[in-house]
Amino acid sequence: MNIIFHAGAHCTDDDRLLKCLLRNKEDLSQRGIAVPGPGKYRPLLKEAFQALEAGPAAPGARDVLVDAILDEEIADRMVLSNSHFFGSQRYALDHGMLYPDAPDRVEKMCELFEGDQIELYMAIRDPATFLPAALQKASEQRIAETLGVIDPQDLRWSDLFRRIRDVAPEVKITTWCNEDLPLIWGEVVRRLAGLPMDEKISGSFDLLTEIMSKEGMQRFRAYLHQNPVLTEEQRRRVITAFLDKYAIEDEIVEELDLPGWDDALVEEMSELYDTDLDAISDIPGVRMILP
Repeated sequence: MNIIFHAGAHCTDDDRLLKCLLRNKEDLSQRGIAVPGPGKYRPLLKEAFQALEAGPAAPGARDVLVDAILDEEIADRMVLSNSHFFGSQRYALDHGMLYPDAPDRVEKMCELFEGDQIELYMAIRDPATFLPAALQKASEQRIAETLGVIDPQDLRWSDLFRRIRDVAPEVKITTWCNEDLPLIWGEVVRRLAGLPMDEKISGSFDLLTEIMSKEGMQRFRAYLHQNPVLTEEQRRRVITAFLDKYAIEDEIVEELDLPGWDDALVEEMSELYDTDLDAISDIPGVRMILP
């Protein structure tokens, strides 16, 4: 089976991608693509990973787990989504790095689903916005402790992907910038599901409806109706043009408020992030979805 693990990251799409896939659940199921409800598999996988801490998986554990998740559904591709696959949001920034437990979790995925083809899908975002978002609900003490062991300029998503590839080189990784998601939403959804890029799906513009004014969405849909044959590149240019004019500012402007941070640091972190994107693209087995 082809098993897709969508592992967040935290503070990216907030389960919007999963909800879009669930809207298409019936059509996908007819194609052998299973999108189980998260309430079914998230606790099951958590228990399975915890059991692996004590020892190797029992014979037949994989089949029992898959049967429990699919609940008699027949599929050759299964999409599982959980931003906590690599640990809770609290541990996303432990030990001065991004997701220190990720390699161990991926190893456990491979052990548990031995013989299956595992792929990892994960969004990334500028550390200058990711850190404040990840620490938004943390106590002042926790924020101080975290910032005390992290050098913000040293955080690299490429380091995370290299650590994962070191322990599981057979696992293909697909990633994208959360900042680009409004432009590449349809491609991300289709790649998660394993669909052709020209396949129609429900919810192609779910994210746009949240960040674009009602008037803008009406005009956007009218434009698409008048121009039904657009390439993906043309569609993205149209989305960019409409967002420039009709984006809801409160939905796209983020507050960056952490002790000791200033505009110069934020700008430097964003520049380092742009450089890191090139490094990610050069890692074997890692595919970046770009606008």
